[in-house]
Amino acid sequence: MSGGFQRFESRLESMISGVFARAFRSAVQPVEISAALQREVDNNAQILSRDRRLVPNDFHVELSRTDLDRLGPYASTLSQEMADSLRDHADAQSYVFPGPVQISFEVAEDLPTGRLRVRSRAQAKVTSNATNTQVGRATAYLEINGTRHPLTPPGAVVGRGTDADVRINDPGVSRRHIEFRVGSSQHGGPLQVSVVDLGSTNGMLIDGQKVAQSPLDDGSVVRIGNTTMTVRLVAEGAR
Repeated sequence: MSGGFQRFESRLESMISGVFARAFRSAVQPVEISAALQREVDNNAQILSRDRRLVPNDFHVELSRTDLDRLGPYASTLSQEMADSLRDHADAQSYVFPGPVQISFEVAEDLPTGRLRVRSRAQAKVTSNATNTQVGRATAYLEINGTRHPLTPPGAVVGRGTDADVRINDPGVSRRHIEFRVGSSQHGGPLQVSVVDLGSTNGMLIDGQKVAQSPLDDGSVVRIGNTTMTVRLVAEGAR
């Protein structure tokens, strides 16, 4: 057992005074979950440069119902400790997370007691200067990695750079990657929205097709780098 795993297990045991070990005697052990998370990171590392590799940061640990029931009281502590352990591992391996590390535990009815499965994805951190009021009033907006970003005339630039209106921490996204162009609505309908590539390195996909520019409808899916965004358009009278 590596020193990192020993320190991980020692911290857990000290926090929950041995109750954890008794509860998990015949179930999935925390150190097994932590090892599986590290393997998931190692197996999905993507080369960014000679010294940097992009790895997933959003993890879903699937367990049998019995194991999940036993884990329940410790889930928050486990998530925090395992995230810390993954960050230590990433530092040692020169891995780069695109956003905050998130670990959740879910039931999988097909798994027997003592078995686990990990699903992961690289989910970039997304930020903008929009206020909660602007988001709430928007009749056109983008859904990106669980966040909403309003689209208002004349439009918004999306990219990795600090001067973009919507900033995505995705290494596959250029500093100024695409621009959403927003026109006024017609006869009370939704705003008119289109998107154009700003000469990005990796281009963009609209509903799975690579294009340089395109009008957009409600539900259109735009992908740049490793990030997918969904366009939402609502008629003015529908809110």
